[in-house]
Amino acid sequence: MLVSSLSGTWVGIEKTSGVMGGDACIRQTHIPVWLLVSLRQQGATEAFLLEDYPDLTAADLTNAWLYASTHQAEIEAALQQQAAA
Repeated sequence: MLVSSLSGTWVGIEKTSGVMGGDACIRQTHIPVWLLVSLRQQGATEAFLLEDYPDLTAADLTNAWLYASTHQAEIEAALQQQAAA
């Protein structure tokens, strides 16, 4: 986690300009981390997320939760932006 934080790269998480507004997404998908966090806050279980998003793996969710926990301000800002839209 420390190496990822210092290098600005996160295993399984990608930020691509022009894809989902440059938000952090699960590798090779257009599934933003903030969306998974939002669904989790609404009561979605990991089993539900894995069933509803068949391209996701348990490792993807682990990476998303880790990223979200270390980038709380970024995720909160994205959630607020989506709520205002």
